[in-house]
Amino acid sequence: MTDPAVPSVPSAALAGSIAFGDDLVTTRLGFGAMRITGPGVWGEPADPAAAVAVLRRAVELGVQFIDTADSYGPEVSERLIAEALYPYPDQVVIATKGGFLRDGPGKWRPHGTPEHLRATCEASLTRLRLEQIPLYQLHRIDPKVPVEESLGALQELVAEGKIGRIGLSEVGVDELRRAQATAPIVSVQNRYNLLDRAWDEVVDVCDAEGLAFIAYFPLGTGGTAELGRPGSVVDEVARAHEATPAQVALAWLLARSPAIVPIPGTSSPEHLEENIGAAALRLTPDELASLG
Repeated sequence: MTDPAVPSVPSAALAGSIAFGDDLVTTRLGFGAMRITGPGVWGEPADPAAAVAVLRRAVELGVQFIDTADSYGPEVSERLIAEALYPYPDQVVIATKGGFLRDGPGKWRPHGTPEHLRATCEASLTRLRLEQIPLYQLHRIDPKVPVEESLGALQELVAEGKIGRIGLSEVGVDELRRAQATAPIVSVQNRYNLLDRAWDEVVDVCDAEGLAFIAYFPLGTGGTAELGRPGSVVDEVARAHEATPAQVALAWLLARSPAIVPIPGTSSPEHLEENIGAAALRLTPDELASLG
């Protein structure tokens, strides 16, 4: 018998909401739009129409937070988002990132000069058909550019009304503190999941300070094959709820901290509905303890 709390049609709204800063509120279970590109996050997807359909279905199922980057494709993810969703429904928040150069499939090079960030932000505005990007994230801190210079450029774009709020990606507490000394920061996006908890301290800081923690790769890089192996704790919890290991992994993130915003991405409508179904899954205290 299925979990009585799980509706027949999944809804991201059941994950609750979160605020980015003082006035931007969105659903806690978002959608990561990296995988709607080609292999190696490079080029067009094999089926662009299917990518558009997945984006539209995500919004139909209550997803309000969609995360992308100018480097996904490059440019492909942002363009498909606009094609699928513009004019954007009320409450839908498109967050994007800048600060990488791409040299080919699977190749990423930090580039955080003020000139580059301004140019990529302007281009993202055009592709996304936005007058203001609600949340713009520094995709990586460039070791060759002082973070104060990178964030100074983003601060100028905030003053010009082209960016609403600033976030960071893949930073530790020390980097966060240095950034906060230069600009107001509303979010941190780091890799985080049941198997990879290296950023536990950052999660706790975000929780304590009212920052959003956007968890990318919330199912790990290999999906849930390792998580849900027969006889594992995740497998046992999933069976108890007649859920999937992926749903358990996402439900754990939602329970780990109210600051966490998981952004599972997929190009599959079936996986999309499975992921959003996690919003209704409520793990017991004993189950959370067993998952660690």
